[in-house]
Parts: sequence; C-alpha cells; structure tokens
Amino acid sequence: MSSIAINPLLIILGPTASGKTRMAVSVAETLNGEIISADSRQVFKDMDIGTGKDLAEYTVQGRAVPYHLINIREAGEQYNVNAFKDDFYLAYEGILRQQKLPVLCGGTGMYIHSILQNHQYTAIPVNTAFREQLPVHDIQQLRLLLSGYSATSTAHADLSSAKRLVRAIEIADFLQHNSFREELRPQIDPLVIGLTGEVNSRRERILKRLNDRFNEGLIEEVQGLLERGVPAEVLLFYGMEYKFVTAYLQNELSFEDLKEKLYIAIRQFAKRQMTFFRKMEKDGVVINWLDSDLEPGMLKESVFKLYKKKYGV
Repeated sequence: MSSIAINPLLIILGPTASGKTRMAVSVAETLNGEIISADSRQVFKDMDIGTGKDLAEYTVQGRAVPYHLINIREAGEQYNVNAFKDDFYLAYEGILRQQKLPVLCGGTGMYIHSILQNHQYTAIPVNTAFREQLPVHDIQQLRLLLSGYSATSTAHADLSSAKRLVRAIEIADFLQHNSFREELRPQIDPLVIGLTGEVNSRRERILKRLNDRFNEGLIEEVQGLLERGVPAEVLLFYGMEYKFVTAYLQNELSFEDLKEKLYIAIRQFAKRQMTFFRKMEKDGVVINWLDSDLEPGMLKESVFKLYKKKYGV
C-alpha cells in the first residue's frame, strides 16, 4: 500500500443485483483491502435477507475479508447521510492506518456522492417550515432570494435546479443565524468503477435473487422484526422488501401479489439507482463502467487494469 497514492479509495457501485459486493470482496482480498458498505439499510442489525447483506460473500477461499458499516445500528433506529459520513471517515482512516486499501461498495448513490463531493454543509438540517415559505418551483425567484444573502454563505450554491436552490437558500439562512465549524476531512484520491449490464439480464438476476430471498426466509425475517416490537410503520419506511412483506403479513396482499409487486418495485429501484449514478456523472464524477455480464475473472481483470492505471501499481 505504501507505493500507491495518498488516501486512495476504490469505489465499486452499481444497481441492485449487479454483483458489486462479490466483485468488491474478491478485489479487496487480492489487494489487501477492507470493505466499507455504502448501503443505507445494511447498517441495521437483524435485517439481513431483505437488505441483501450476503455476509457469506465476505469470505474468499476460507479467508474473511473485513467489512465496516454493516450491523452498526439497531433495527428501528434512524440513519442519514451525515451519520454515514462520520462513520465512513472513521472506518476509512482506520483502514489507511493499517496500510490497507479501503474499498467502498454499495448502491446508495447519495452516500457515495457525499464522500466524493465532500460537501461540508451536509450536517445542516432540513428546515421544513422554512422551505414551506419558499417559491419551490420558481427558479428565477429562488435565485433572486439567494442573491440577498452574503457571498460567503452562498459560495457553495448550485443554481442549476429549483431543488438545489432551495437547499442553497436553506443553508445560507442557517449560516446567517448560526455558527458553523467546518469538519476537516482527508483528501481522497478515488477510483470509481460502476457495474451495469443489459436490462433483461439484470431483470433475470433480480428475479432469481428475489426467489432466493423468499427461500432463505425473507417473510420470517420481517415477521420476527414485528414480533420483537419494530413498528410496522418503521418497516414501511425501510421500503421495498419490508414494505410489501409487512403488507402481506397484515393480509393486505396475497403471496402472488407480494411477489409481483416486489419484483416490479425492485426493478424500478434499480432504474432509480442508475438515474442517480448518471446524475453523479453530470456533477463531474468519473465512473468507469464495466459490463456486469462479463465472466467474473474477466471482470476482475478489468478492475485491476483500471486500478493499476490510476495508482501506478
């Protein structure tokens, strides 16, 4: 590790069922790395099948590859992008101190983007009452409002959309009335690799994975969470698997409806993930896309070539 760039970070991202975890673990095992999960739901304990933790994949040829940010919160707790950033940097710096390679792997684009952009203002809370006073759909009016704040508090502003202008005004207003201490973070030299394949093959993988999860006990997992006192409305918040299985357990869906609706929801989720990754590219993030349908050995070799080109080893 000592011969490569200061503060390297290999990122492997992709939509659900793209094989990113298996590939990240395989690469980390070869390159003396450790995995940092970028999955907004895998942080929760006892939510294993529905979140697709696939913990068995973290062992390669009998050797366990260490992982971080999995099973660090109790089911039912809240977690957000700012908490993720704090946890990420704690894990990241610890891995570097061991002279190992940090490998960030996951499909939660917002989490990954927060590290790549490293916006210092993600800790500033959303102010719903303040937002309700803004003309949220009028870009020109929002730009005019933003111009009324000091240059110091608006230097961060992205004027490209109404949504981003609303956030910029919210931040500027917060800075005008509150003190804010910037968190010093290490400068990261990232290599971002994306896995994606042909849509039909992705759908086949999603369907197979869904059937596997039912066979592994997805319904029983959700039932167990409910029986331990995790409120149904909290499980609904976790989305997809937990939302539809909870509805099934409350006799709102038949088993056939459950499978169909969940399959469609996961497909739609994968599409939204890809949309967010494309947005990251528009924001200047360079993603090296590889075909997830490639034979695993060829795919891994492609990752190594990009790694060697980036870091010169």
